[in-house]
Amino acid sequence: MKIFAADHVYAADEFTIKSQNISSNELMERASNQVFKWLDLRLQGAKAKLHVFSGVGNNGGDGLVIARLLLEKGYDVIVHIVNFSDNRSRDFLINLDRLKQLKYWPEAINADTAYPEISSDAIVIDCIFGIGLNRSPEDWVGGLIGHINSSKAFVLSVDIPSGLYLDRVPDRKDFVIRANHTLTFQVPKLVFFLPETGVYTNQWELLNIGLDMNFLSSIETMMYLIGKHEVLPLYIPRQKFSHKGTYGHALIIGGSYGKIGAPLMTSEACLNTGAGLVTAFIPKCGYTIFQTSFPEAMVIADSNEESITNIKYEITPNVIAIGPGLGTNTTTINAFADFLKGNKVPLVIDADGLNILAEFPELIKLIPPKSVLTPHPKELQRLIGEWNDDFDKLEMVKRFSKNNDLIIVVKGAHTITVYQNQLYINNNGNPGMATAGSGDVLTGMITGLIAQGYNHLNAAVFGVYLHGKAGDLGVEKTGYQALTATTIIDFIGDAFLDLFKNNDETKSGQEVGSK
Repeated sequence: MKIFAADHVYAADEFTIKSQNISSNELMERASNQVFKWLDLRLQGAKAKLHVFSGVGNNGGDGLVIARLLLEKGYDVIVHIVNFSDNRSRDFLINLDRLKQLKYWPEAINADTAYPEISSDAIVIDCIFGIGLNRSPEDWVGGLIGHINSSKAFVLSVDIPSGLYLDRVPDRKDFVIRANHTLTFQVPKLVFFLPETGVYTNQWELLNIGLDMNFLSSIETMMYLIGKHEVLPLYIPRQKFSHKGTYGHALIIGGSYGKIGAPLMTSEACLNTGAGLVTAFIPKCGYTIFQTSFPEAMVIADSNEESITNIKYEITPNVIAIGPGLGTNTTTINAFADFLKGNKVPLVIDADGLNILAEFPELIKLIPPKSVLTPHPKELQRLIGEWNDDFDKLEMVKRFSKNNDLIIVVKGAHTITVYQNQLYINNNGNPGMATAGSGDVLTGMITGLIAQGYNHLNAAVFGVYLHGKAGDLGVEKTGYQALTATTIIDFIGDAFLDLFKNNDETKSGQEVGSK
């Protein structure tokens, strides 16, 4: 699913209005009616107090339409107009008149007005600002937002939490609505998926408001939200007359004394994702562990007992993962550097492999093109340097990717795969996956897909999705706290099977209101 900038959304609105021969107010009525239906379906006429906070632009116009529809259905509604400007949009004024035709007069909130009382059992519908916000709210409006946030009422934001920009982090964190739920129109917004801005809504859903899909499809964008429908076309089915050699030979290089579990999990995940053959290159201390706990793997042991000192092998892998549990002692660093100088095979680099690259950045140019790097936030920071905020971070990652022709998997709650200017934002996974070894498993899964012949970028995007889905399936059995990396491995097969089930997407972000 494409993610669009604000100007794309406005262009889609304009095109839809012209192509469907409707007015902007009719489009507003259609969008607001979807919000009303969502609310009415859940409230079922309940006697909750509903506070609608409307600005004076088009997002405020949405609020007035929603309020009118709720009042017509008999709900207990208080409409607050937040007068942050003397300018009012045309559609706002049209819907203000329609509200008054019901003999209802909204309450105005100005700079010198006391904030309204909001009980904790009330519902707040936030329509103060929309996606067009380009400057920080005035102090008194920010104070109102803080008042709403501190009320402990359930807050439903329409399109986007008020005070949140589409293209940068807020100037004042306390001047942004903290929504329990956001109903966003037609397309997802990038800010829902970044750590610094995603915290302003607990959950979000898409409302289909009937924007012209052909026009949306025609817009070129570099940002994509990845779910089942996006990865299913990437899947390469197994052929009847294939054999283990058909599905590639992966080499996993890593481990050191006390950290043999990391390459072990990487190797197991690689095989469970479908690699035909897996060989592990580890220090001697891990040989017996591997042979007894993972008999499917072949093992090559370094001459050193406790660490990797000389990476030599006689096999011919078609992909190599390096870094999990590797360590960063001097002899290992030298071995890593010597390996890079002679290697031409695609790499998946994680953990200490990334830390060595950060310490010796001249080695980065030795990495084969379109290899995959899988840093967590601290590893990424060591690799590319400090960033000012999440948007700056993405720009820095894109530059790093372009300069070095590498695929970067930025791990997080919504892991983002970056290749040059393209962003692929994953939309599954859960907090239980924040556990030791989870990243090692992801490295193995991406490696396993590349071994089978997947395009490297597709392997990264698909691997991240499968990893998140395996975690989601596993957590249903264990709960968040007890989910482990090895449990994620156990559910890789189930993640593949889930691709072909017709179950509805249940993650935050499902589309509702489709015709």
